Amino acid sequence: MATTTAAPDLMTTKEVAALIRKSPGAVRQMRHRGIGPKRGRRIGRDVLYPRASVMEWLDALEQADPLAQRALAA
Repeated sequence: MATTTAAPDLMTTKEVAALIRKSPGAVRQMRHRGIGPKRGRRIGRDVLYPRASVMEWLDALEQADPLAQRALAA
């Protein structure tokens, strides 16, 4: 298995998975289905995601979640 050291502003699939507490396979599946972070780019064998893009994706998920919105309003 290849080990990469991504630039600080890029995240590997494994790092994204750790952030959202899912497996790397789940992140790959989300990317395949088009429901994961949008700007992932394949570089060699790895997919790297801009950190800002991942954070925007998580913010969008929170904005779309009615329960999260209700909790914020309380």
